[in-house]
Amino acid sequence: MATVVLAGGGTAGHIEPALAVGREWIKNHPADKCIFLGTKSGLEVSLVPAAGFELNTIPRVRISRTPSASWLRVPLDLFTSVLSSIKILRKADLLIGFGGYVSAPAYLAAAVTKTPIVIHEANAKPGWANRLGARFTEHLAVAHAVEDGPFAEALLAGLPLRSDVANACVAIGSNWSKARNDAKQRLGFPQDHPLVFIMGGSQGSAAINAVVAQSISIFTDNNLSVLHSVGKLNALPEAVGGYKPVSYVEAMADAYLAADLIIGRSGAVTCSEFRALGRYALFVPLPIGNGEQFVNAASLVEDGRAEVISQAEFTPEFISARLPELLEKASQAPVQGDSQDIHSAEKIVALAEFALKS
Repeated sequence: MATVVLAGGGTAGHIEPALAVGREWIKNHPADKCIFLGTKSGLEVSLVPAAGFELNTIPRVRISRTPSASWLRVPLDLFTSVLSSIKILRKADLLIGFGGYVSAPAYLAAAVTKTPIVIHEANAKPGWANRLGARFTEHLAVAHAVEDGPFAEALLAGLPLRSDVANACVAIGSNWSKARNDAKQRLGFPQDHPLVFIMGGSQGSAAINAVVAQSISIFTDNNLSVLHSVGKLNALPEAVGGYKPVSYVEAMADAYLAADLIIGRSGAVTCSEFRALGRYALFVPLPIGNGEQFVNAASLVEDGRAEVISQAEFTPEFISARLPELLEKASQAPVQGDSQDIHSAEKIVALAEFALKS
């Protein structure tokens, strides 16, 4: 019996692919044990136990994006986090990392304990944690082809889909038009009105929400239905006409299917889930980080299924001027989704099995 540690916490973008791989590993190896590594402040605190997996927490290493006195604590915080990870990995046979602040100390701990490492990079531009981890292993997988660096030779595995999205993709078969209409009906929206799904993200996006708040009349005057996920941390606006705000969307697969147009950030997971079930998207990449969100959506733009604009361009004036054109493009986009990521978890598990044996 093997013990596999999966490191990926903080945001759904790291947790959901890890959960998909964990489920696939247990499906293939029911006698094995999968343990998730996270912190007490990330979404993993709720998502991992809800999925039926054990969660072990380590101290979080906080690194501000701008120079500050907090940087003086980073070496001590990192040392403490690595020590905590070592205690967990000493009893493990394999580490599978998915990037983010949880993975960096885990990779260092695995190097100390000589635990085999497998890394999956979800973004089109690898993050700093996974670039660090790649120094200790050759067992690398990516969701997008990478042009240079160690990930250029990685297994092109795609991005593992959350279970409801993957199941919907399989269940639809070939009748995508009916699936989209049925999803719109399940969400309580009329089938004869275009539906715009605005994704504030699991934590919400203040910038996107602020623009939408000033644009509600634009949507309602155009006789549109709007499903607006504002995020659990934000106040819930008042529902007006066809505008329906919610704190969080539980039935994400239905939301992707039902929407004629999706507006949101272009995180790796969002792009992958949209690719599987969505029709047309306007992506507003997060303006911080290393620019990976601009790159994540590039293939969808090339396929004619998305448009990307900067956050500065996303204004009520933009929505007023471009909304009819965006809806027209959505009506001309392919009605079917793309199942290219449906076997991603299987590919990563196969790579991990090879790493464990070798």
